[in-house]
Amino acid sequence: MTTTGVNAGGRLDRLPIAGFHYRIFALIGAGLFVDGFEIFLAGSILGALVQSGYSDLAQNARFISATFVGMLIGAWLAGVAGDRFGRKFAYQANLLIFGISALAATLAPSMNWLIAARFVMGLGLGAEIVVGYVVLSEFIPPQQRGRWGAALATCTNGALFVATLVGWVVIPHLGWRWMFALCGIGAMIVWFLRRSLPESPRWLETQGKSAEAEAVLTAIEQEVGKGRTLPAPAYQPAPVQPDVSFMRLFSRALIARTIVGCVILIGLNTAVYGFIAWIPTFFVKQGINLSSSLGYTMLMTLGSPLGTLSGMWIGEKIDRKPSLIVLSLAAAGLGLIYPMFINPVAFVVIGFLLVFTVAVMLALAWGLYIPELFPTELRMRGSGICNTAGRLMSIVTPFIVVELFTRFGVTGVVSVVAGLLVVQAIAVAVLGIETRKRPLEALRPEVMDGEASLAQARGKLQPSTGGIAGGGE
Repeated sequence: MTTTGVNAGGRLDRLPIAGFHYRIFALIGAGLFVDGFEIFLAGSILGALVQSGYSDLAQNARFISATFVGMLIGAWLAGVAGDRFGRKFAYQANLLIFGISALAATLAPSMNWLIAARFVMGLGLGAEIVVGYVVLSEFIPPQQRGRWGAALATCTNGALFVATLVGWVVIPHLGWRWMFALCGIGAMIVWFLRRSLPESPRWLETQGKSAEAEAVLTAIEQEVGKGRTLPAPAYQPAPVQPDVSFMRLFSRALIARTIVGCVILIGLNTAVYGFIAWIPTFFVKQGINLSSSLGYTMLMTLGSPLGTLSGMWIGEKIDRKPSLIVLSLAAAGLGLIYPMFINPVAFVVIGFLLVFTVAVMLALAWGLYIPELFPTELRMRGSGICNTAGRLMSIVTPFIVVELFTRFGVTGVVSVVAGLLVVQAIAVAVLGIETRKRPLEALRPEVMDGEASLAQARGKLQPSTGGIAGGGE
């Protein structure tokens, strides 16, 4: 394969953490926080809409499904646009889309108009999740990638607690429209600030744009180095492959990675949007007043930021595969015992632990594992197709939740979620690869296959313990 000689991966991975990395993190994290806030505000808003008579369960289901149809399309388009036109184009376009549509939602005259505005919001929301994690993974050195990727997930999932807290304060006094106004204003501010973000040198290198990649790398090295001598880079060449078909994601080299990524996001999307996002509505339908419902939910969702913060330590210290397997099974167990408790303290504690466990998985999977699975020239589309699979499940999840809750109560809902989490654990165990602290270029299928073949060859060359080789004469 042809290489450019730019060595973007090696040069980026040898850089010490500096102000440049914090700036990249802050601008990406701000966008993901607004994205998460806008996604998670649905739980508080829909409970209020039901209580006020503005909506009902069926319309709430259409609202959530419209969100996920938009997010599905947005995730796929972000993958295509990010690999074709660059990371910078993708992450600016999506912010503009969901910022403007959130402001439009504040003026919605009916629930049908609000559902339509939510669909457009979903286009930008789905794209932001794909782009943000991919972009950060391409700038942060592998030794710190676990901590920083999980910290980025904290920006997204910490928004669950903040959205619930703000909803608890704002909705009863100012109404639900102000929640969308806050999102729209925040998105437009971040869009303006993010214009200074650089293009990914790793992407430029795979597109054969050597001069542009060199210019961006030189500027980054000058900013980080500030006159100091930087460590010598390892040689981590990336092949020039500007026109790789997305069908390669289904080739023998990548099909297992594509499957495990899809299964993980199907399981996690169902856990978040099939249970956590519906908690306030479940409480209201069970006769708990809106204020108490939002208060209980706020306490439970405190597990989200704490979980993703814990993911920073786990992502740094413990391998990805065993972490995801154990957490999947733990969340499944917590989900199954949740309906057994009727005491408010007990179900808030179990609910908190469930949200905490899911949040750790979100940090490890969305923030780290999914972008690590795919090579640079397919990273956006690989992440996009995994997110698309998750969104496909999320589209039908609200209707399944309504049916299960109507027939079997909360027990039916959490049983289905638990089953999917068990399947997730099996998929990671059988099909997953280990990625912790490895350069992205070293995770390319051909590199890992070469390492496996070399290790196998070395094993065959090891002397036996008997006969002449074992020291016999």
